[in-house]
Amino acid sequence: MTDQNADYPVELFPVDITPYKSGNVGVEYVTTLDSGNPGRHVLITAVTHGNELCGAIALDYLFKNDVRPLSGKLTLAFSNHEAYNIFDADDPDASRFVDEDMNRTWGIDVLEGDRNTVETVRARQLRPIIEQADVLLDLHSMQHPTSALMICGPLAKGRQFARDLATPAYIVSDRGHAAGTRMRDYGGFGDPDSHKNALLLEAGQHWEKSSAAVTIDTTLRFLKHHGCVEKDWLEDDQLPLPEKQTLIEVTIPVTIETEEFRFAERFTGFECLEKAGTLIGWDGDDEVRTPWDDCILIMPSRRLYKGQTAVRLGRKVD
Repeated sequence: MTDQNADYPVELFPVDITPYKSGNVGVEYVTTLDSGNPGRHVLITAVTHGNELCGAIALDYLFKNDVRPLSGKLTLAFSNHEAYNIFDADDPDASRFVDEDMNRTWGIDVLEGDRNTVETVRARQLRPIIEQADVLLDLHSMQHPTSALMICGPLAKGRQFARDLATPAYIVSDRGHAAGTRMRDYGGFGDPDSHKNALLLEAGQHWEKSSAAVTIDTTLRFLKHHGCVEKDWLEDDQLPLPEKQTLIEVTIPVTIETEEFRFAERFTGFECLEKAGTLIGWDGDDEVRTPWDDCILIMPSRRLYKGQTAVRLGRKVD
């Protein structure tokens, strides 16, 4: 067994989100700001996973700076507030969720099914909010300290959306997970014929201080791109744009089939394995190898459980 359970220092700590509990739309921790002018409904969501602190920090930052949309509506939502509110720096992974991963609950079969967990109940509460939005930015962070990336989904409209935003440097296009549907793929976001569009930011390692700065920067650029705020609003808090963006297309998510998956090395993400057939790890007794040359490993997981994604296999797209 390799060092796939390495711990990382906790440099970020949760902000108090209880002032935003009442919201103003009849759903706790959801606030909609209406400009009174025509325009898109822009939605930004945080803490879909309760141990990913940077999104809450970014929304708190917007509230404290009295964000107000110039056109349309802006909704700010703390998704899995119950998990977030039990965060413990001594066991920071434990508050990812209460009962199950909320970002695998957005399939119609789950939303309209009989499964009642903290996360499915909350997803059903948020569903009408999600359906009202024209565009979504879902704020996340990652297990390992790697470069930030934007997950844009499998469609051309998502890829273009990520390019239009021009940050971060890496764009990952994939179809999600066998374990369940993500929020960014729900409804019109995943429909090529819909005007709706969504992005999912992975801002860096969960508790790395820089992940908060990346999240605030990307959030501000997202708001400015949609004309929600003036172009010079809080300009001093923005980071330089990357010189270029690299698009990585994921065609194979490695879904774990047994109770004993293990990596051959300590992979943390963005490793480029030069030769097809290079050993990645074992799923029980079966070897997992790269299917092509220059295979890029995206977000190798520390949560190596049956049915979950161990790693995503991608390649650069011109």
